[in-house]
Formats: sequence, C-alpha cells, structure tokens
Amino acid sequence: MSTHAKRERLLLADLLEAEGPDAPTLCGDWTTRDLAAHVVVRERRADAAGGILIKQLTPRLERVQAEFAEKPYEELIQLIRSGPPRFSPFSLKQIDEASNTIEFYVHTEDVRRARPGWSPRPLDTVFQDALWSRLDRTARLVGRGAPTGLVLRRPNGQTAVARKGTPVVTVTGEPSEVLLFAYGRQNVADVELDGDKEAIARLQQAKQLGI
Repeated sequence: MSTHAKRERLLLADLLEAEGPDAPTLCGDWTTRDLAAHVVVRERRADAAGGILIKQLTPRLERVQAEFAEKPYEELIQLIRSGPPRFSPFSLKQIDEASNTIEFYVHTEDVRRARPGWSPRPLDTVFQDALWSRLDRTARLVGRGAPTGLVLRRPNGQTAVARKGTPVVTVTGEPSEVLLFAYGRQNVADVELDGDKEAIARLQQAKQLGI
C-alpha cells in the first residue's frame, strides 16, 4: 500500500477501535459499526459495492452491508487495518492511492467531527498537495450535484471549477477543508464562501453535493 492511503487507513482503523462500535458519525444515522462495515464491503465485496454508485444495486449493497455489520466489531477493524485481499483492485498501489487516500481521510473526519469539541487535524503540506491533486482531477464529478456554479480555491490561489453556471459560489480553504465541503460535509468544513447570499445558502444545504 502507498504512503498516504496506508497512513489514513491505519488512522481510521485506530480511531474506529478507540471510539467503539456505537459512536456517531457524520454519515447520516450510521454508527461507527455501520461505517466500518461500509469500508470493508467496499474493498472486499465488489459484487455488492457497485450499489455505492449505481442506484439499482443499492438494495443488495444494503443487505450485504447489514450482514457485515453483524460481525464482531473487532473483526471489522482488523479487516480494515490489514488492507484489501489480493484479488481486490484496491490491492494495486496506484488504485489504492487514487481511491483510498480521500476515502479514508473523509471517513476519519466523519468520526472525529461527529464528536463535541473537535478541531481540525494538522496536516503537512505534502498531504495537502496530494488531496488537492485528487480534488482537482475529480472536481467536475464531485460538483455535479451542486445547485449553483461552484469554484474551489486554496489559499495559494489555485482553483478548480467543480460546476459551471451562475450564480457562482467560490469555496476557499485548505485542500483538506475544501474537500470535505465538496464531499457533502458542508457543516463542518472550515472554509470561506464568496458569492450571492441565496446561492451560498442553497449550496450549504445541498443534499446531493459530493459523491
């Protein structure tokens, strides 16, 4: 496994273990047990994981995920920590880095920021650059559900157009925070919003923002 994805995987596993199976998350009504089951199914059950993106397959995904959620919590944590099986596409370093760096970072924050008194985790410049690189590449996909034009900007001036249109809202912040906003965690993202007030309000409340 590659550096960023491996680090975020282990951080997520450690945090899930420390919080226990019944802690809240930012993923709707999911507990940490539900989130752990989601992570395991995504990597280990390709026959069901398609339901994450394909609506027609969602019922199967929900059934399989519910089955995994009934497994001992410690087993789920170990499956996350040990990484994907050899036959999984995620076992390939390039795919692991491209797909799991953001996945594990976001889900770690889903647990951290569901707790009272949380504060942003300090991240080094190399990791911020890595997050921005991936966000820049997927901006159009991430912003497809935005109800307004959407521009993502980091403090150094780099920008990515997530959705063309007017009125436009510009979201400015560190890549890690802009990413959380773009992935539907608007309420906990430490960002500045610039644009029409009504457009900002619609964007902050958008349910379909993110992937």
